[in-house]
Amino acid sequence: MKYQLNNNPLEWQPVAAPERTVLTGKFVQLEPLDTRRHGDDLWQALQGPDSDPKLWEYLPYGPFPVRKEFNDWLNAKQDSADPLFFTIIDIASQRAVGLFSYLRITPKDGAIEIGHVAFGRVMQRTPGSTEAIWLLANYAMSALGYRRLEWKCNAQNARSMRAAERLGFVNEGIFRQHMVIKGRNRDTAWFSIVDSEWPRCREAFIRWLDEANFDSNGQQINSLQALRNQ
Repeated sequence: MKYQLNNNPLEWQPVAAPERTVLTGKFVQLEPLDTRRHGDDLWQALQGPDSDPKLWEYLPYGPFPVRKEFNDWLNAKQDSADPLFFTIIDIASQRAVGLFSYLRITPKDGAIEIGHVAFGRVMQRTPGSTEAIWLLANYAMSALGYRRLEWKCNAQNARSMRAAERLGFVNEGIFRQHMVIKGRNRDTAWFSIVDSEWPRCREAFIRWLDEANFDSNGQQINSLQALRNQ
């Protein structure tokens, strides 16, 4: 990929930090993390017998075999401003099915990251999982006016890297020996969507989530990538 240097002065003003707000879609609703309200559902979704055994493999914390440790972790996260955590509520069942956050929130530069992604097995590879990312991305890029939306993951986490590319993030390369996580080296893959790319990504998300893009069995008709390329 070729990059063009642009040193022209920007017509840019710092943006606001995201607020603890509710974001509602067709499949999911995002709510600020609240251990009291969401804890039982999140425990079942992320640690219960039907949870994804690979969920915690690349995260810097977990798993939490003891409920108190899990609650202590949630309590610490619910009061954090950066990262700013949201619980994902499945609208049909009204149950919490996952959580994720904004982080590295830098209003003066217009940069923000989506991370700490912990989706329960029940929401993985569903329209709701795509809509959850869309809701955070659209709030940051469209409503608040950020210039750069980031996604980072362990370079060995093939599942997260595939997800980033499917969602429209551009691979910017690998930071070698970037971190030590759980006693192991982590090379970090960096991805981003910048403001000049966002309108095309935004339109693709809207068209992908439209009910006309799903057949009678709930299967997609056009992929996100195909819609971005149209």
